[in-house]
Amino acid sequence: MANIELVNYIKAAVGMVYSTLTEEAGLGAVWTDKLTVKPEVGFMNEFDFDEGYITKMKIIALEQDKKIIWSCIESDKEWVGTTISFELSEKNNRTTVILKHAGWREVTEFYQWCNYNWAMFLLRLKRYCEGTAKS
Repeated sequence: MANIELVNYIKAAVGMVYSTLTEEAGLGAVWTDKLTVKPEVGFMNEFDFDEGYITKMKIIALEQDKKIIWSCIESDKEWVGTTISFELSEKNNRTTVILKHAGWREVTEFYQWCNYNWAMFLLRLKRYCEGTAKS
């Protein structure tokens, strides 16, 4: 099995980063605006990336300002059965985000492309949270 693991540092409070990753407004700004999300364990978040299918992520765990875990139920076949987690910590009004996309069956070209896109996701998350924090 292969995993994607990335880290980024955001000059914003951990509460802002957590809400961005769990609420429609934030995920709509940094990932896709075609979505249905709810910050509730067991809820099935839905994301539409205009790929011809809906990506469905079941919320497995939520720890306020600390951790979010999704399990991919429906999506591209390489994503189904994988988990995506965000681990958050804050020090001096700077939030560390560790993103893990775990359980890939093998390293493929799609895996490599997703690795790049998760890095871009973290960059958009950083820009959004830091821009909102300054507003």
